[in-house]
Amino acid sequence: MLFIGPEAERRFGHRHFSELTAVFTAAPEFTVLSGRTEIGRTDPMLLCDPVEGPRLLLLAGRSWRVTYTDWKRRRCFVEPAGSGGRARWTGSLPPLSFTMVRAIRDVLLGADPQVAMTKRAAARLTEIREEHTDLVHPAGTMIVRESEADVRWWTWAGHLANRTLTASLGDLTDPRQNPDEAFIRLRSDLTPTMWKAATPDLENRLCLPHVDEQALAGLKFNAALPPHLAEATLATRLADLSSAKAVLTEPVRWRTSRRDP
Repeated sequence: MLFIGPEAERRFGHRHFSELTAVFTAAPEFTVLSGRTEIGRTDPMLLCDPVEGPRLLLLAGRSWRVTYTDWKRRRCFVEPAGSGGRARWTGSLPPLSFTMVRAIRDVLLGADPQVAMTKRAAARLTEIREEHTDLVHPAGTMIVRESEADVRWWTWAGHLANRTLTASLGDLTDPRQNPDEAFIRLRSDLTPTMWKAATPDLENRLCLPHVDEQALAGLKFNAALPPHLAEATLATRLADLSSAKAVLTEPVRWRTSRRDP
């Protein structure tokens, strides 16, 4: 039999062990503060994603540079920045899944939604399908060179699968990209030869997404977990290994976008 020991009593015994029994169904947003002034709240995903240079947020109509994150108290301290901030709110809804995004792709490929549509909606759907002609293919995925410095792999795999693929592809991806449900931004000098050399059997050596070490402080009961297990717990929540593996088994086609100047 196991009992609560002195150390567990010290760490979790306040308010009759409420931290052990409380359950929260809302997203754990962070309060953003500039000095003592509360600016608003932000999604913790923006504080976990790897970035080059300063971490910038877009909130209250302007950009802010993150100076310190208190993971335990869910507070983020910022100072004004010129531009470049990012915004993201998932609310109570999870990121778009593999199944949902593949359903979107099916509609773009011509499947008609099982709903009655007005003439205006049908016309707009036709326009959207034409706009995405270069980005979808029924037999696989597309790598499209949008411009000289913009190469995208249109996986249509969902947010978690794309995070998993990004981690697994390593330096083939653009480290400055924002995670997206439909595509992954790749390095601008990528060639088909480089791709074929780097991706054989990648479905058998997938990696879990990167986790910011500081984010471990916000993991519930992290004091009871070894650091490597706590990191693996968070990384697993950000991954979709089965969907990423499914994408990697599909053929990849290369194309230069017709929208290039």
